[in-house]
Amino acid sequence: MDLLQSLQHLANDNLTFFTPTSGTTGAAAATARRFAAAFAAILRHGRHLGPAMSHLAQVAPKFDLDESTPGNGYRSLMEVVQICVDRAVQRCRHVAAHRKSLFFRAGANAAEIEAVAAALGQLRALLVLEEEGEEGISYSTMHNGCFYGRCLGFQFVPSLRPFLQTLAIGLVSFGENYRNRDPGIGVAAGSLFTSGKFALDPELRGAEFERLTQNLDVHFWKSFWNLTETELLASVASLTAVQVGLCRALAVPPEPLELPLARDPSCSVTVAPPGAHLGPAPLHLRLLSYHLRQGQDSAALSALSRQDGGPWTPSPFSWRRGPPLPPSPGLLVHFHGGGFVAQTSRSHEPYLRGWARDLGTPILSVDYALAPEAPFPRALEECFYAYCWALRHCRMLGSTAERVCLAGDSAGGNLCLGVSLRAVALGVRVPQAVLAAYPVTLVQAAASPSRLLTLLDPLLPLGVLCQCLGAYAGTLGEGSRSPPPPGPPVGEGLILRGLRGGAAWLGGLLRGRPPPQNSSEDPPEDSLEDPPKFLGYPEGFRPLRTGGPPAIFGKIPPKPPRDPFMSPLLAPDSLLGGLPPIHLVVRPLPKKKHPKNSQIHPKNTEFLKKKHPEKIRDLGKKKGEKKVKFRQKIDKNTHKNSKFFPKISPKILRKYPKKKQLKTQPQIHQKNLKKISKFLSKFPKKSLQKSGI
Repeated sequence: MDLLQSLQHLANDNLTFFTPTSGTTGAAAATARRFAAAFAAILRHGRHLGPAMSHLAQVAPKFDLDESTPGNGYRSLMEVVQICVDRAVQRCRHVAAHRKSLFFRAGANAAEIEAVAAALGQLRALLVLEEEGEEGISYSTMHNGCFYGRCLGFQFVPSLRPFLQTLAIGLVSFGENYRNRDPGIGVAAGSLFTSGKFALDPELRGAEFERLTQNLDVHFWKSFWNLTETELLASVASLTAVQVGLCRALAVPPEPLELPLARDPSCSVTVAPPGAHLGPAPLHLRLLSYHLRQGQDSAALSALSRQDGGPWTPSPFSWRRGPPLPPSPGLLVHFHGGGFVAQTSRSHEPYLRGWARDLGTPILSVDYALAPEAPFPRALEECFYAYCWALRHCRMLGSTAERVCLAGDSAGGNLCLGVSLRAVALGVRVPQAVLAAYPVTLVQAAASPSRLLTLLDPLLPLGVLCQCLGAYAGTLGEGSRSPPPPGPPVGEGLILRGLRGGAAWLGGLLRGRPPPQNSSEDPPEDSLEDPPKFLGYPEGFRPLRTGGPPAIFGKIPPKPPRDPFMSPLLAPDSLLGGLPPIHLVVRPLPKKKHPKNSQIHPKNTEFLKKKHPEKIRDLGKKKGEKKVKFRQKIDKNTHKNSKFFPKISPKILRKYPKKKQLKTQPQIHQKNLKKISKFLSKFPKKSLQKSGI
C-alpha cells in the first residue's frame, strides 16, 4: 500500500499546483483545468483501490494450484492493477519534477495523465465486478479505448510494447481499408499509407481499436490474421524454421473405423466419420518427422498425400534420407489454436518442426473445420476422428503408438480436453497425457478474472473473444455467416515460442519417463453455478461506457449449450476421473534481484550459512584473492618508483594514478618535472623536508 500512498501524495500536490484561480482564461488555464480534473480522478480512484486489493489478496491464495505455485486469475488482476498504479506514480512524479520548466510539454503530459486516470477508473470497475460478481454480460460494453492508446501494453515488459504498438497500428490501419473488400495483400498495402496518423495520435488509435474490436465480425479477423499465412510470409517462416526430413499434407477419406475397447480388447466399437453441419468430407492432416521412419515411405501414405500442403516427397534432404529408421514408440497429435474460427497447421508449422527435432517422434497436426461455417461439434468430431485414425494407422505414420500424447493451444487445448473426454465416454484408448496451453475451458459470458482481463488485452480483446465463442457455440446470427473476403486461413503460431518447457515434458513422456500424477483435489462440480447477482457500483462511481451496446454481444447467451464436450467444467465426475495427466503451461515466477553493490542479500546470509556454507567460503576466498592481487600490484609499483621517492610513504604512492607513474630512468625527463611538482605540491612542505625531498 506504500505505492498507493505515494500516488495520493503526488496527485494531491499536483492538484494543488494546477488548480486554476478564479478569473483565469486562455489556453494555459484550459490545460490547467485538464490537469486538475485528471489528478482529482486519480485521487478518487486511488482511495478505493486499496480496500479492493486487500479483499482480492485474501481471496487469491484459495485458487492457487498449490503452495509452490502461487498463480491464478485473481493474482494476475492484482498484478495488472499494481503495474498501472506504478505507472501513475511515475507520471505524477514526472509532472511534479518538470511542471515549472520552460520545456514542459503541458498538452502531452495532460493527455498522459488523463489516460492513466481513465485506466485506473476502468481497473477499479473490474475490481468491483470481480468482488461482487455480475449477472449477464454488461461488462462487455465498458470503454476500453484507454488501454489501446497511450497505455497500450503497460502490463507487459517494455521490450514487448513496440511490437504491440506496431500490431495495433497495423490493425486499425487494416480496418480502415477493410471496407473496400480487396484481397488481404491489397488491404495491407493500402494500410501503409494510413498508418502514420494512428502512430502520431494515440487517442485516435485507441478509439478506432475499440470500434473495430466491438463492431466488426469474425470475417474481418480472419482476413487480418490471414496476412501471416500468405505465400510470402509462409516462405520466409519456412526458411527460418528447422528443416525436417518429412513434412507431408494428407487428406484422409471419411470411412468408419473399428477400434478395440480399452477394458476388453476382444470387443470393438465403430467410430463414424464426421458429419455435423457439412456432411462427410475428407479430413486434412499434416505429418512432420525429423527423420524418415519405416512406414512413412509406404505407398499407402503416398496415396493420401495432397499437393496444397507443401512437398509430398518423403525427404528432400539427401543427407537425412538414408535408410528409414525404426518406428518411434511415441506419437504426438496436435490441434492448432485460433479461436475456433481461424488458422491451420501451416501457421503452427515453425515451432512444430522444432518439436519434431527435440522430441524425435512423428507429429500429426489436424486441420479441423472452422466456425462460424462449421460450429460445434464439427471441429470436435474431426479431431476425435483424427485421433482414432492415428491409433489405427500408427505404423503408417512411423510410430508404434506405445505412448500417444495430445497437444494444443487456446482452442486447440479445449479440443484436446474434449477428445480425451470423448475417448473416456466411448471406452477407447485414452491418450497418455495432454499438453493444454492456455486452453478455453469457460465457454460462458461470465465475469471471471481472465475474461475481465481481456478488456485490456491487445492480442485477444474481449470483443473478438465473444465473437469467437459465439461462432463456435453456433449462437451468432445467420447474418454473420456472410462469405468472407478472399484470403487464405489465419496464423498465430509465432506466439507459442515459450512452449519449450512443455515440449521437454512431452519428450520425457514419449521417451518412457512417467509423467507427474494428477493432484488429489476433487474434480469440478457437475454443472456451473449461476453467477451471484450484481449489487451495483459504489455511490458516485460509474465506469466509462461505449457509445452504445454493440448488437453482437446480445447474441451470446450467458450460459453455453450444456454439452460436457464443449466445456470440461460441465463434465461429470465420471468423465473427469478418466482424464490423463495434464501438463499446465504457466509463466515462470520472476526472480528477485539482489541489491546493487552486494553479493548476498542480508536476508539470505543466514540461510546460505546453514544450507550452503561452501558458497560463503568460496565467496570469501574470491574477495581475499582480489585483495591480495591488488596489494601485490601496489607493492610492485612502489618498488619501481622507490629510486626517485625513497622516503615517501607507500600510502602516498598508492594515491598516485597508475597511468601517470614515472618509469625508472637515470634522469627525470623535462616533461615530467611539472607533473612531479604538481603532485608534491599537494603535501605540506614540512612533511617533504622530513622525508629528505
